[in-house]
Amino acid sequence: MKKVALLEISDWEKEALQKFPEFLAIADLYSESLSSENIEKFQDYAIISPFINSRFTPEVITKLPHLRYITTRSTGFDHIDVDYCREKKILVSNVPAYGSHTVAEYTFALLLCLVRKIYDAYHRVREEGNFSLENLRGRELFGKTLGVIGTGRIGTNVVKIAKGFQMKILAYDRYPDKEKEKQLGFTYVSLEQLLQESDIITLHVPYNSSTHHLLNSNNIPLIKKGAFVINTARGGIIETEALYQALKSGQIAGAALDVLEEEKEIKEEQELLLKDRLNETEKLKNVVLNHILVDLDNVLVTPHNAFNTEEALHNIIVTTIDNINSFLQGKPQNLVS
Repeated sequence: MKKVALLEISDWEKEALQKFPEFLAIADLYSESLSSENIEKFQDYAIISPFINSRFTPEVITKLPHLRYITTRSTGFDHIDVDYCREKKILVSNVPAYGSHTVAEYTFALLLCLVRKIYDAYHRVREEGNFSLENLRGRELFGKTLGVIGTGRIGTNVVKIAKGFQMKILAYDRYPDKEKEKQLGFTYVSLEQLLQESDIITLHVPYNSSTHHLLNSNNIPLIKKGAFVINTARGGIIETEALYQALKSGQIAGAALDVLEEEKEIKEEQELLLKDRLNETEKLKNVVLNHILVDLDNVLVTPHNAFNTEEALHNIIVTTIDNINSFLQGKPQNLVS
């Protein structure tokens, strides 16, 4: 019996793990998730690395007498009873930021595509053989005001990229970091002021009860006329109907959305890469096909792809291995308990 069990391993993870033979020497790989039916199989492991479908409840944990460490291959950890783990002196780690650069870069890819009408230009040449510049006049980013909602790892990287375009940067965060503000040269303001003064608004907050419809029918009318909205966070942060009305009226000039409100059940991006999510993805496709935003000429929609780079997915594996090795060396990292 090896020391470590990795559960819910997908094909891409198996392939990535082949680059780490020393780690594979101490780890067993399982495609299945932990359940009451198979729990006996994992009773002797001291370290278990699950994904989000293995639920570590008090009842499950008590049946794993040798368990000392759980390192989930996800950012979220609500599938683990962290308080009970603390009682039992079981440490818990996660993967806190595997794609912060990835998502920030994609944010600007969407932004440039939107404000410079890159897709429209590409489609006109490829599909119509038409090289006319009519209706392709865009706007430059230089000197524009970018409103960044959420200044965590992703939002911070967005700020850094924006500085390269010589943009003015306003930010809103429930927990402003004044040292970061001074160091990076942006200004924290209220959400209302950000909406009123920003030429472009980009969202980088987690989705929860406090951020549900953070942009809504009450405050979207405050948005500066002709502004653009970018969302690479979660769809439920914006009230769809309110955004639709603002786009139709011309108050908002355009939106680029990598996420839609119908995706609210997706908790982790890498869920989208799992084969057993195909049925859910098909259902989502049918919803999106009828989505009121998709057919608007001033809206770009992409399929929740901002996280999806080789480097980001590699970081999930590397961070998990580092978490386990650090625990074995008596220096646990990325702890959530």
